[in-house]
Amino acid sequence: MDAFVAELKKIPPVTRFLCVSLVSVTGPVLMQLVSPYNVLFHHSLVFGARGFQVWRLWSSFFLGSSGLSFIFEIIMLYRTGNELEMGPYLRKSSDLAFQLVFACGAIMATSVPLSSMLFFRPLLLSLVYLSSQLAPPGSQTSLYGLISIPVKYFPFALLGMDLLSGGPRAAAVALPGAVVGHLWWWGVFGTEAGGRGGPMAEYGRAPRWLAKWFGETSGPSANSIRATGSGVHVVPPRARTEETAQTTHGYRWGSGNRLGSD
Repeated sequence: MDAFVAELKKIPPVTRFLCVSLVSVTGPVLMQLVSPYNVLFHHSLVFGARGFQVWRLWSSFFLGSSGLSFIFEIIMLYRTGNELEMGPYLRKSSDLAFQLVFACGAIMATSVPLSSMLFFRPLLLSLVYLSSQLAPPGSQTSLYGLISIPVKYFPFALLGMDLLSGGPRAAAVALPGAVVGHLWWWGVFGTEAGGRGGPMAEYGRAPRWLAKWFGETSGPSANSIRATGSGVHVVPPRARTEETAQTTHGYRWGSGNRLGSD
């Protein structure tokens, strides 16, 4: 048990929270220990006279699918969050947590016309969209291990999969995640290559108390670090072999002569 906890602590904090929340909410529902009705969002159950059930603001974002799809969702959420925290949000997990709160609020707001009660799929899509846009130009990703596509098109491929598997309603429910993900990328990182800062970058920085709570007292802001990968499996463009083949270090000693030769 101690070894498991030690391995769990190695996961970046925001990614750990997201994955643990997903398992904590979806697991009991799949095992029929908790009714799905107790975790979904409904305005009257949270803010109305029927009860101040504030936990639904959290649980409605972490009820995933069932079966094999749930395994894929856990893997995708872990890899996306981990790549963000080890890349553009390196040593700035507090910024990611702070921005994630606003992203979740935006997802709920944009989902009002759809009367959505669960928000995990748009949450996952928003993170995937952000990480795909921060990936190095020309990066490729594998779609469920079947085909390779440019990583920047991966969020739209997920929308297409939702359309094929769940119909127009499933794709429409996930669509707010892509919208919020685009606004997140544009607002905090900007549309320039390398993510050099958007118009909302200054407002995306976590308050000092939150940064201190994460143990982050100094370091570069999230938008000042160039993204090194996306939240999916990225294959960077092949480096030019000429640059590496002809590169040497130190003094050139020449070819020399064989011992015993004239």
